[in-house]
Amino acid sequence: MNATSAGPTAPDQGRIVLLTTSHRVAPGLLSWPAWRALRTADRVLCADGAHPQLPYLREAGIRVDEAAPTAEELVDACAGGRTAVVVATGEGDPALTDGLARLAGSGRVHMPELELLPASYDLPGARLLDLVQVMDRIRLECPWSSRRTHQGLAKYAIEEAYELVEAIEDGDRDELREELGDVLLQVVFHARIAEEDPDAPFSVDDVAGTIVDKLVHRHPHVFGDETAETPEEVREHWLRTKAAEKQRTSVTEGVPLGQPGLALAAKLHSRVRTAGLDVPLPTGEGIGYDLLALAARAEAGGTDPEAALRAAARAYRDAIRAVEG
Repeated sequence: MNATSAGPTAPDQGRIVLLTTSHRVAPGLLSWPAWRALRTADRVLCADGAHPQLPYLREAGIRVDEAAPTAEELVDACAGGRTAVVVATGEGDPALTDGLARLAGSGRVHMPELELLPASYDLPGARLLDLVQVMDRIRLECPWSSRRTHQGLAKYAIEEAYELVEAIEDGDRDELREELGDVLLQVVFHARIAEEDPDAPFSVDDVAGTIVDKLVHRHPHVFGDETAETPEEVREHWLRTKAAEKQRTSVTEGVPLGQPGLALAAKLHSRVRTAGLDVPLPTGEGIGYDLLALAARAEAGGTDPEAALRAAARAYRDAIRAVEG
């Protein structure tokens, strides 16, 4: 990306390269155009003596002057056709770039060629590294967060999951993005707490590695030699590999009993139906057994009873508000 100044230029005015890097990429992993600019430059400057790139540049034989020149000084340094590369700090050196912009806009200075050269780019998911770093600092320095435990945070995970479902059902995209972040925070928070366990510590990388391994193993039609052309075939692959992994003795294993009653009933019925078991619904007096039968009927018909009841309850809420005026 080249950004040539609006002011007058001359062949002997040289070139200024502003080199930017991402702190989310390991230092030293720079693009070839960046290395070429660094190696051919007449002078390389960096205002931050603790910049993480400096040890790697010097190891590669690049001489870096720890200096913070003004815009005028940098323009003068490029006179005679010389090239100066400025390794930008994390803040981006706004004083320097603003000064260069003012000089270029004045029309009174013969400006060097100005180039912004990204030396490293963020990969997809790079902001997750920021989240991990922020969580680590909060865990260390926040009086409230530093004292949280898995048990103490459990209720928030449930609340955030419900708020996410509500955002999905409302169709609010901004709310959906925010609630996804809140759910993600719960994962990172618990993983950070887990690092401190004296007996069985694990980190967010271990959490990510576990789910990656699981996804790869349960998608042999994507990462292996098997084929699946329909969602039903994918589900068969998933259930087969899951059964082999878990080696469960009962279809009820792994069904959390603490979930809402309708969801629990539907999940149990789904397990029974998928396994091809003939298990009559228990009968008895009371509305609980009636609700169990309704949940089983809904699940068999492809309806999520919890979602259906929430939709009906929302309609009831709207009717209440209409009466209230």
